[in-house]
Amino acid sequence: MSLAGKTPWRWQRRTVPVVPRAVVAWGDNAVRLHARLRLMPTEHLTRLLGTASRDVLVVSGQTGDLPWVEGAAYAAPCMEAPALWLPTLYEPNMPGDLLCQALLRRHARGSLLLWPTPGAIVPLDRQLPLSEEHLLRIGQHWGEQRGRS
Repeated sequence: MSLAGKTPWRWQRRTVPVVPRAVVAWGDNAVRLHARLRLMPTEHLTRLLGTASRDVLVVSGQTGDLPWVEGAAYAAPCMEAPALWLPTLYEPNMPGDLLCQALLRRHARGSLLLWPTPGAIVPLDRQLPLSEEHLLRIGQHWGEQRGRS
């Protein structure tokens, strides 16, 4: 993978584990995570933030508050650049602060999740506190998107 066609880099397995601060789920796993969240008590939901797009659901919060769903993965802020969130199992083979600067310059967002498979950049600066209403809107949006496919 290259960044703006200049600096090639690749993903590598982390040698030092990091503490998860977000759960990330794609496709059917995102639907399962959404269903799991809909079952959680309101007081638990209010401790979490969430954002979704057509194929992904990202939920952030304190490690102990994050739900577990089969097929989901976890992410955490990069130590050198907290605006860049990365998977807990993989990291770029280049300094996180340099990668973050380039990505934020290119995408003009407050914070970003960089994900290896599927290769994606997910904006995190529009996360909202989770609530039954927010989860309902996500479900409705997905229904509308799937209806157009």
